[in-house]
Amino acid sequence: MKENKKIYFASDFHLGIPNNLQSNEREKIIVAWLDKVKTDAKEIYLVGDLFDFWFEYKYTVPKGCIRFLGKIAELVEHGIQFHLFTGNHDMWMFDYLEKEFGITINRKPITKEINDKIFFIGHGDGLGPGDKKYKIIKRFFANKLCQWLFARLHPNFGFSIAHYWSKKSREKEMLGNHDFLGENKEWLIIYANEILKKRHVDYFIFGHRHLPIEHKLSEKSTYINLGDWIKHYTYGVFDGEKLTLENFDYKRVK
Repeated sequence: MKENKKIYFASDFHLGIPNNLQSNEREKIIVAWLDKVKTDAKEIYLVGDLFDFWFEYKYTVPKGCIRFLGKIAELVEHGIQFHLFTGNHDMWMFDYLEKEFGITINRKPITKEINDKIFFIGHGDGLGPGDKKYKIIKRFFANKLCQWLFARLHPNFGFSIAHYWSKKSREKEMLGNHDFLGENKEWLIIYANEILKKRHVDYFIFGHRHLPIEHKLSEKSTYINLGDWIKHYTYGVFDGEKLTLENFDYKRVK
């Protein structure tokens, strides 16, 4: 990695909720963060649920998020590499953004070596024990036939159905426990520890939980949850030697 260059990680922007006004304000904050990090960023990993809903018809994508998408285009042209991950709210990203920006979209967790450090990166939905109902639903949503059938619906009708599903999912997430549950109850930590039994990983990086967490799994392995940009405005930064969680001072943007 080039000297003085860093790698950034963020997730769970959920652009589009709860309404256009608040989503636009949050989008401006995210764009301001991207402007801040572009001065020393080598790569940026956006680890899922960037949009609260996303579906690509052949000739149609959801309205909005122009500032955010335009900023990605600007930074890609600036030479910064972007890696996008699908989450449970935007798993229906297909190839539009890949073709438009020339960036990578990851639909499953990846393992990557950076500066002799092993990173395991993924959104986190459907991993670890529990949440069996969602795992079944995810298989349904990921099915090519189901996607083809949904694409046959008129966008006005299809988007209305999808927003209803998204709202129900958010309501369930809001009712969940937003405190750290401990190593033996956090599903993604349990999942990470299972992987550590098979191979070494320096940093596990996930989103989905909406809670910033930096937890030592062992002397040489750390679990990071990136939090969200609805409440916490947190992100990860790797300076070539260590990865830390940081807060963006969003109040200066408003």
